[in-house]
Amino acid sequence: MIEFTDWATDILRRSQEAATRFNPDARIRLARTARGVEAILTDEPASTDRPVPAAGFTLFVEEGLEGLVDVVEPHDQLVLRPAGSTPNPRGAH
Repeated sequence: MIEFTDWATDILRRSQEAATRFNPDARIRLARTARGVEAILTDEPASTDRPVPAAGFTLFVEEGLEGLVDVVEPHDQLVLRPAGSTPNPRGAH
């Protein structure tokens, strides 16, 4: 199961809204990287992705990704933390 902090959801939603202004078919895809997780823009999911609803939009999540998608500073970087982790404090963001 994959979960999102409110902070991560806000960042992903704003990114989705910006992307669809230029390409109505654009979607965010969360995929594994050496550092954890990365949000990538795509027109269609990979064959093993699953659609995941998130606060008014749907994103594609690579099969096997599980845990809590959170944000760290600097530059609002997305990270994948173990399920049940305490979300990072959002501060003034």
